[in-house]
Amino acid sequence: MNLNSNIKFASVLAAIVALSACSTLAPIQSTSAPTGKPYKVGTPYQVRGVWYYPKEQPTYDETGLASWYGPNFHGKSTANGETFNQNELTAAHRTLPMPVKVRVTNLENGKQVVLKVNDRGPFVHGRIIDVSKHAAELLGFKNKGTAKVRVEYLGLANQETFKIAKAKTEKENRQAFGSAPVAVIASTELAPPVGAKAAPEIPAPRNGPAVTFEQPEVTVVSVPMQNDIYVQTGAFQIYENALLSKSRLLQQGYDSEAVRVQPVDINGARFYRVQVGPIMTIPEADQTLAQILSRGHAGARIVVDAQG
Repeated sequence: MNLNSNIKFASVLAAIVALSACSTLAPIQSTSAPTGKPYKVGTPYQVRGVWYYPKEQPTYDETGLASWYGPNFHGKSTANGETFNQNELTAAHRTLPMPVKVRVTNLENGKQVVLKVNDRGPFVHGRIIDVSKHAAELLGFKNKGTAKVRVEYLGLANQETFKIAKAKTEKENRQAFGSAPVAVIASTELAPPVGAKAAPEIPAPRNGPAVTFEQPEVTVVSVPMQNDIYVQTGAFQIYENALLSKSRLLQQGYDSEAVRVQPVDINGARFYRVQVGPIMTIPEADQTLAQILSRGHAGARIVVDAQG
């Protein structure tokens, strides 16, 4: 794939290395008390010049890259007032309410766990979720630092601690089955509204999808044979706008074979995704994303297109 090899990425690489895979920042705008830990959607907040808008996302289902965090934050307060324990099964997300449950599937090895979202992050471009150290161990990417994942919203989380009961035996793993289809949602990184005010907290829905939580286990599901990485510059409902975005990338020097317009149906609506790729490695994806962001594609992000 020709991605304009004449562009130099020295400064970009230095920034990426400095940020590292463990990318969650200190808790931000946490208004809940240390005890009680009420359900909260959260208020708009800004990190490194980017505004994020927490909201109800019951249909959230996204693929991308995960990172993990642990020792530097162990024992500190999370964004919803809980105490972070790197040995529990929790995660940080930029916009999901807290606490909610998500299913995280490692698309590289099929390992799958249920986590409680109780923190904000990650704020490194190109990552969609930060999981605890123990979750990264169970998902099989702690040593690697990052992984291609699918993240699915499951429902409200109760207040009990998320701990692992026991790993499945090799025989149980061989008997596990399933699939991991892919759906990608639009970017949540938006410009701040004029005169934006903090949104009020709302109580948990009376008839929400909360269910009794059982001690989670690592399950192993079948995953698509092909997990290609792309940098997505945007998702458009008007096809002509997608073509304009593609044309802009071509004018900026990207090879026509490396830029595609991919249709996808999300919640009954047709979108046209403009993507650069496929990209072979995560470091190359980070470099490509940084380059595309520097060229004015503010909503660009890394996605994983799992097929087969």
